[in-house]
Amino acid sequence: MEKIGALAAFGTAVCWSISAIFFENASRKAGVLAVNFWKVSFALVFLTLAGTISRGMPLPLDASPDAWLYLSLSGIVGFVIADYFLFNAYILIGSRITVIFQALTPLFTALFAFVFLGERMKPQRLLGMAIVVGGIFIVVLSRQKGQKTLGIPFAASKKGYAFASLSSVFQAGGLIFSKVGLGDYSSISGTQIRVLMAIAGFGIQALLTRQSRQVFIAPTKERMIIRNIGIGAIFGPFLGVVFSLFALQNTGAGTASTLMALTPVVIIIPSILILKQKVKSMEILGAAIAVSGAALFFLL
Repeated sequence: MEKIGALAAFGTAVCWSISAIFFENASRKAGVLAVNFWKVSFALVFLTLAGTISRGMPLPLDASPDAWLYLSLSGIVGFVIADYFLFNAYILIGSRITVIFQALTPLFTALFAFVFLGERMKPQRLLGMAIVVGGIFIVVLSRQKGQKTLGIPFAASKKGYAFASLSSVFQAGGLIFSKVGLGDYSSISGTQIRVLMAIAGFGIQALLTRQSRQVFIAPTKERMIIRNIGIGAIFGPFLGVVFSLFALQNTGAGTASTLMALTPVVIIIPSILILKQKVKSMEILGAAIAVSGAALFFLL
């Protein structure tokens, strides 16, 4: 089962790469808020089916008050806030570059766990952090020399880099809240709580910003947009999560985390084939270095 678990971990990286590509396409056409709302709505359907099959319970009605509190906070921080920055980064600098910054998420998670939960962090892991940051720095410098990113001036790209970094910070915060709230509770049902809160958060945001029609109705009339969101939701919040949990259950945490961190490298091929992007050799090198740093961080 260990080999199957490792394969599932690599499958997680593939799934997250595919979902990022389709979410980028959808976000450029429908807008960030609309894609985020429908993404978590699709995810809720898939999770409800999974919960019914695995637990005989379609909704997390047996969750404790503490679980609801912390997992709801996780949904707000890890989905509503983090995905606002993440999907805007997709538009500004593209999904391929954005996922390189996602290598920072486990580093921020470890840092927050050290500060707020008192978990120990080995000094050697600081080397892994430095390598990840170095890889990202190489990518940024390489793209700066081109002056433009996907046809967008570098000034806008700097905003994209900032948003990609902030998405990693808030994703890490969401993971900490999940760790506190989940305990030994079902991961599927715990994710449902996060998704339910995200649906409410994105829905309220649409109402307050008077984007109800653009968010709730307009995407349903565009077959290609709904298709892209649906495919992204299947590979991301559903299959990606299922594979990652299976991997963590059946192989070592270090091995699983390292293979799952391969997304910045795996996404290069679909970016070339699907998005027709030109990839610089220095960008590939930077992505590989960032992944190496993440691997070093997990395996030390």
